[in-house]
Amino acid sequence: MTMDTVLEGFGAWPHMGYTGGRLDRASERRGEAAVMLGDPQARTCLIAGESIVLRPAPDAATGLSAMFGIAEAVALGGRQGEACLLGLDGQVPHFVLPLHAAALAPLTERADLTVIDLRAIAVEGLVAPEEIGELATAKAMLAWHARRTFCSNCGGRLEMAEAGWRRECPNCGAQHFPRTDPVVIMLTVDGDRCLLGRSARFAPGMWSCLAGFVEPGETFEQAARRETMEEAGIRTGAARYLASQPWPFPMSVMIGYHLEAESRDITIDPVELEGARWFSREEAALLLTRTHPDGLVAPPPMAIAHHLLRAFVEGRDPPLG
Repeated sequence: MTMDTVLEGFGAWPHMGYTGGRLDRASERRGEAAVMLGDPQARTCLIAGESIVLRPAPDAATGLSAMFGIAEAVALGGRQGEACLLGLDGQVPHFVLPLHAAALAPLTERADLTVIDLRAIAVEGLVAPEEIGELATAKAMLAWHARRTFCSNCGGRLEMAEAGWRRECPNCGAQHFPRTDPVVIMLTVDGDRCLLGRSARFAPGMWSCLAGFVEPGETFEQAARRETMEEAGIRTGAARYLASQPWPFPMSVMIGYHLEAESRDITIDPVELEGARWFSREEAALLLTRTHPDGLVAPPPMAIAHHLLRAFVEGRDPPLG
């Protein structure tokens, strides 16, 4: 099979998971959230930890939807008093309501509802792209609230404010805001070869880009070079940004780079990786199409690693997202 034949089988560039959000965040209108909750057109999703509640979409062509009316969501157990305003779709407010685990349990028995985690929703493409982006925001926000019950300044119990986008301490007056942890993810390139690694937690046969958290005082480029050296022992030089992806597990953003290799001998950190190796452009293409003779595969199309690898194989940048 020639490289041209493999490229022809790629088809259109796939959607990157969690990037399809179209809501106007309307930060200047968050003070109106209490009124917006009374809007009969308002919509909300329901989340309990890692679990998201889906229903058949109004348009059968789109499969499932995570959107409910406020009254229906409350009837299912949604806690309206802890609603977070996600934004506006035109003039229609969208919220997320948290669900207690006890309220979630009976929903799993209902034939008209699907309870599933966000990763599976993205991998299987169960909802429309604009909803998957909205769900990423919703899940990250609730994860932040779950970890910010008490003030880190004085230990007092925090109260929700600004439609869920701030928590305030009535004891010392401290204000706490949602955080996003930056993670660099990088594909090191050496001519017609690229460097991929494998972690013990990966699915069988999967190889992916290296990645790691940005440390205090680092630029993204410095973090990408440091992580590559730490995990695979490869020195790198020029760094070129390609794309980013919200990663709500629990609340990160992935910043994707191609790095230029300056050394070639691999020495892995066995704590981080169980293997790392160079893949030719042709072999990388087979990972993407899942036709590698050894059963090796790339991450699924919803993952930014898939897009970084495809950009290397095709020699072009991912579409703007």
